Amino acid sequence: MLAGGLIVLGAGSLGGNEVPRDGTTSADTVRVLAYNIHHGEGMDEKLDLERIAALIREVDPDLVTLQEVDSVTFRTNAIDQAAELGRLTGLQPLFGRFMPYQGGAYGMALLSRWEISESSNYRLPDGAEPRTALSAIVTSPKTGRSLRFVGIHFYRTAEERLAQAVSLEHFLAEDTIPTVLAGDFNSTPGSEVMIHLADSWDVVAKGEDHFTFPSYAPDREIDFVLLRPRGRLVVVAQRVLDEPVASDHRPVVVDIIFED
Repeated sequence: MLAGGLIVLGAGSLGGNEVPRDGTTSADTVRVLAYNIHHGEGMDEKLDLERIAALIREVDPDLVTLQEVDSVTFRTNAIDQAAELGRLTGLQPLFGRFMPYQGGAYGMALLSRWEISESSNYRLPDGAEPRTALSAIVTSPKTGRSLRFVGIHFYRTAEERLAQAVSLEHFLAEDTIPTVLAGDFNSTPGSEVMIHLADSWDVVAKGEDHFTFPSYAPDREIDFVLLRPRGRLVVVAQRVLDEPVASDHRPVVVDIIFED
C-alpha cells in the first residue's frame, strides 16, 4: 500500500501469459496503461500527482494515456501536470490541449518510454466541451518498429461521442501503422459508439472484472483499449486495477505483442 491508500500490482502481477520484458523475443512487446486521472484529485479530495506517478511506476508501462489533465491551471496550483508526471515517472510527456481553462489549459496527455518521432493533436467535433485525439508515432527501442498510439476522451452525449468517433476514423483512415487507441470513451459495450468502432478495431476484452467507473463502486465499463489491424497486435494479458482512491476511474493495463 502506498501513500493515500493507493494499492497497485507489481509489473509482473497482471496474471496470464505475460509478454517477456527482457528482450528475449524477436517480437516487440508493449505494455499500455489507460487512466482518467481526474486532474490528480482523488476521491479523498486530495490533489496528489505523486500517487498517480507511483501507480504508473509500479505498473511499469511503455505507453500511457491519461485523461482529464491540467496544464498550469489555477485549480491545480499552476502545475504543468503532463510535464510533472513525465518527470516523476521518467517517461516522455506529450500534452494535448482541449481548451483554455482557469488561466491555463485542460486536455489529456501521453507518456512514452519509446521515442516519439511524430505527434499531432487532431481536433474532433465539439460537444459540450472541445475534444481532440492526441496521437504519437513511437519507435521500439529494440527493433525500430513503429506503432501509433492514440489517446481519446469522448464527451458528452451519445450523438456527440459518435460524431467524434466517426471523425477519428476519418483521421486514421489511410494509416497503415499498427495502432493502439485507448482512453475514456464514455460509452459502454453495446453502445452505438462501441459498435461503430468494433467494425474496424479489436476491442480488448477485460474478463469478469471489467467495470472501470466509478472507482470506489464500479458499475460500468467506459475505459477501453482498442487495436488494429486485426491479427497484427495480440493481447497476452490485461487487467483493470483495483484502485478506488487516486481517481474516479480505475486504470486499465494491457500487455501486447506484435511482429511484422
